[in-house]
Amino acid sequence: MLLLINKFFKKPAHPFNMQSEGGKTYAEWQFDNGERTIEFYLKRYTRDEMFKGKKVLDIGCGAGGKSLYYASDKVGAKYVCGIDITEEYAKESSELAGKLGLSEKFGFICGDAAKTELPESSFDTIVMNDAMEHVNEPESVLKECMRLLVPGGRLYINFPPYYHPFGAHLSDAIGIPWAHAFFSQKSLIKAYKKLVRDLPDGERRIKFRISQRDDGTEYLSYINKMTLKRFKKILKELDMNAEYYKEELFIRTPVLKEFFTRMAVCVITK
Repeated sequence: MLLLINKFFKKPAHPFNMQSEGGKTYAEWQFDNGERTIEFYLKRYTRDEMFKGKKVLDIGCGAGGKSLYYASDKVGAKYVCGIDITEEYAKESSELAGKLGLSEKFGFICGDAAKTELPESSFDTIVMNDAMEHVNEPESVLKECMRLLVPGGRLYINFPPYYHPFGAHLSDAIGIPWAHAFFSQKSLIKAYKKLVRDLPDGERRIKFRISQRDDGTEYLSYINKMTLKRFKKILKELDMNAEYYKEELFIRTPVLKEFFTRMAVCVITK
């Protein structure tokens, strides 16, 4: 049923598909869309406040394209360190840094943002763009961010909540809005694997998004099902007060905000 319905929906533009079709690399796509990763903050803060002359940590940097955008002359960060758990992104980010002449202003760490082993008070700015919904230990990551920030430094967080129309993060193959609200995880996994398996990078995509538990059952490991309610609860439990918080909505509605929130935006000052 899912596969049948999916035929009637056009998939949103997705960097995985662009790259597999011979277009831009993921890193290049990220760099070209770098401004979009900070657009929500610019309603309250300036680029200079966020980046000018600052040491920046980009958590969940992917292939490093957005990190390099922050280091570019247009934005002006002094140095940007990107961290991501995907090892293959190290090479792609390094190649783009060289191409852009930004190698001296950029570094990539393949590792867990919950335990970076970086020195305390290392960064003026930390950015978590589309990362909060992916980390396995969100509480630990937020604590680590506070450790790594200098006094007065800011943590910038934005993420699409789980019940966003494409909150399952399978839109490179499944174009049905809110598919994860209507179909079981088992059905989503089965359909996704069938849709991407024969693509040139199909096996990589499957491994990237799906893992297996000890009992053999598969699950979507790429997301942690972060909702607005859960995020606010975590902040309260950690006694972290947002300097700025806004829910960007697709449509104004007093109910079902979890389903119609385009992006949750939060800024915390140490």
